[in-house]
Amino acid sequence: MSESQRSAAVIGAGIAGSSAALGLLDAGFDVTLYSDRERASLRNDVPPTGVAVLFGKSREWDAQIIEDIYQYGNTTGISARLYSGDGDERADVLQFNPDFGYEAQAVDVRLRSDDRIGRFLDRGGKFEVRTVDAQALDAIAADHDLTLVATGKGGLSSLFPIDPARSHYDRPQRQLLQVTLKGLDQGDDVFDYRNRLGGRQDLFNLDAQNGEAWLGPFQHKDEGLTWSFIGFAKTDGEWADKFRAVTDAASARETFLDLYRTYFPHDVAEVEKLQTIESDPHSWIKGAVTPAVREAVGVTENGHVVAAIGDTAIAVDPVAGQGAQNALIQVAELVKAASAHDGDFTADWLRDEFEKHWERRGHAATEVTRLFLGDPDYADHLELAFPAAAVNTDVASALFGLLSEPNPLLTLKTRDDVLGFITAVAGEPADDVLARFVPAGEFSTKSTALAG
Repeated sequence: MSESQRSAAVIGAGIAGSSAALGLLDAGFDVTLYSDRERASLRNDVPPTGVAVLFGKSREWDAQIIEDIYQYGNTTGISARLYSGDGDERADVLQFNPDFGYEAQAVDVRLRSDDRIGRFLDRGGKFEVRTVDAQALDAIAADHDLTLVATGKGGLSSLFPIDPARSHYDRPQRQLLQVTLKGLDQGDDVFDYRNRLGGRQDLFNLDAQNGEAWLGPFQHKDEGLTWSFIGFAKTDGEWADKFRAVTDAASARETFLDLYRTYFPHDVAEVEKLQTIESDPHSWIKGAVTPAVREAVGVTENGHVVAAIGDTAIAVDPVAGQGAQNALIQVAELVKAASAHDGDFTADWLRDEFEKHWERRGHAATEVTRLFLGDPDYADHLELAFPAAAVNTDVASALFGLLSEPNPLLTLKTRDDVLGFITAVAGEPADDVLARFVPAGEFSTKSTALAG
């Protein structure tokens, strides 16, 4: 290392950490990436931490770190269905199938991270396998010009106090279950009864009482084209205990199928084709996230400054797909700023960079997550947005456009703001749009589509 070359340490080798390490290395830093697991173990011995979809705009930031090298998992829209009630009172409420207006991509986060680690090592980065506790972090920070912590929601996150002004919850809002399965391709004839694009669209089924179910094409680390299911169970609904009871990939698949048989029977003929990936016993995960925003800067016991990135800084519920996107945008911008910065990486500089990220993406990412969680602060937004989306494709596209660029949501603070938004997007008065909405009646099914 030359006397003028600056050094960086990155603690944690998930998607945020591996991206930061590769980005800083390419920016001219001497970088050491620390992990508590060997590279092969990170790829093969742990489950993916979510679906990690990149919706549209975030892919432009990610391309600043590494080019797109993936073949599968791309979608151009979403097929949404909302159901309500139980038994004889159950009703098909609304449906819409908007194009995103961009391309989304769902790739196994283990594969994304491994590819970045491989590129990092090929280019001369140092990868050190060791457990980094608070004492070890103090020594590492003392030896590096810049130290970033990317150990996720646990690990060293306690070094960064929760920011109560920006954190809206003190407990999880959803019980989560994810499982990746094989057995369906991504052709136009897959789920073609729901929309004209078939397997090129994701599926999003919502149950008013119990939660949400996302299903979409996915690039698995070994199998290639697969489909990944992630369920978001409301903590007071019937799904939550079912998700908690899952113990392996087989029971995850059975729980997923039981969910569709009971709550979304229109799709059963297709989803029953999906099978477990026997070569990957870690193809599933369950758990719950307490959404939280933490102070961006921590100080070790001997006064060395370290900064939080990714989930260590901002942890969101996965329901709106903001976690990986938020991390990658934060990393890409931080790498650019660090590369251009001539002075020390002080606490004030790091806080300023986090505040720029908060304004650029972090704040909106937390708010669009609250929107899709049905937070009471957004009750009017959902009450109006979904019926309008059901009768106007432009409104539907704009609603899911918030997954790619959530900042417009920050301007929608009142019911009148939402009505104005619908009017602007639809090109006609919001009252006229909403007046056309009637409950869906009956959704089409695979069997009726074939019969027709």
